[in-house]
Amino acid sequence: MRSSSNPAFRNLSGRGGAGYAGFGNPQAGMPPQYGGGNTYQAPPSEADRPITVDDVVMKTAMTLGVALLTGIITAIMVLNGSISPYPPLIIGLLVGLVTSLIVIFRQTPNPALILTYSAAEGVFLGALTGVLESFKATQGIGLQALLGTGLVFGIMLVVYRTGAVKVTPKLTKWIIGAAGGAILLMMLNLVLSLFGVNMGIRGAGPLAIIFSLVVIGIAAFMLLLDFDQADQMIRQGMAAKWAWYAAFGLMTTLVWLYLEILRLLWALNER
Repeated sequence: MRSSSNPAFRNLSGRGGAGYAGFGNPQAGMPPQYGGGNTYQAPPSEADRPITVDDVVMKTAMTLGVALLTGIITAIMVLNGSISPYPPLIIGLLVGLVTSLIVIFRQTPNPALILTYSAAEGVFLGALTGVLESFKATQGIGLQALLGTGLVFGIMLVVYRTGAVKVTPKLTKWIIGAAGGAILLMMLNLVLSLFGVNMGIRGAGPLAIIFSLVVIGIAAFMLLLDFDQADQMIRQGMAAKWAWYAAFGLMTTLVWLYLEILRLLWALNER
């Protein structure tokens, strides 16, 4: 399995299942059949059978659904003044960070932790979106960012499925390098801003807009790596439970993509 810029997919190559089922042999993850054709066998559990595309789609839909639901509820509550935006911003950010680190370092597809991460990210993004929606100049920005994220996701899925862009080791290295460089620049900008130094990459200026477009492009290409890693899981015959991990990897990229599109829209509205 290729390495990925998404930390959720690293170090999974050694966790593959039995691979493809050979012709005339029992399917991967399925017990061999003995005796007559009338022998009853219980359907394989998720721990036994190999992962399928449907598994990845269903688990991804669940994680996105939880994030969307909690995000909409939080945004509405912030907008109507039911809650202050600061508690959900802080709690959502911290819980999302902690749960994501646990999932990544344990390398275990834990549905409860992954759904908790999705809910926390939904709360954080919902609170942030609610704050921006409260300003007249940026009303409707949440829906625009959501549609933009969905559009980029759909385009990159078509690009991947049609083979218009092949995920090669060389492309993977370029994307990892670009993502790492962008993150380092943002961290450097954050540190320098504490000392009153502004690099101009996080604001409403021309350089900030260009930087946001570049980061959105990087996040979009990271989706290709996520699709490829999920595909690799299926080809290697990993257990169905790893669909949760594939969904988590996609979720982390989509959160980043939504944030960057939200930032870009805010910058454009501020000009």
